Amino acid sequence: MFEQDYLMRIIAQLLGAIRRSMERAAGEDDAENAARMLDLAIGDATDLDGEALLSLAPGSLAGILQVSGTDPKLGGHIARSLFLSSRYYGEGGNDEMAALRAEQAAAVAAAFGHDVDASCASDGELEAFLEEAGE
Repeated sequence: MFEQDYLMRIIAQLLGAIRRSMERAAGEDDAENAARMLDLAIGDATDLDGEALLSLAPGSLAGILQVSGTDPKLGGHIARSLFLSSRYYGEGGNDEMAALRAEQAAAVAAAFGHDVDASCASDGELEAFLEEAGE
């Protein structure tokens, strides 16, 4: 029971970060800072050093998440967050970081068995996802 409550709290925090990043990117037209906000939230959600984790090659990042016991449901949310971070880095002109985040997202999605791709980071898809998740 405690473990399930903890997982739901972590997921709620990550969903909140997705929502805030969308508001920042749209309202302040600050896509790159919105991406950094998501990157920090991913570190918080995994209880790992986010900066070190997100500097890893895609396969290594996915492997670390798997061996650290990341819940598969959280893995799907992390993949979505990484795709959104990729989108925001691209909008901010940081194509190299955008490509890395997209590759990391795809690796995490595959490792945890989630059928998500870059299209999940569109505003419409995210709004539907957040609504369904109760955010």
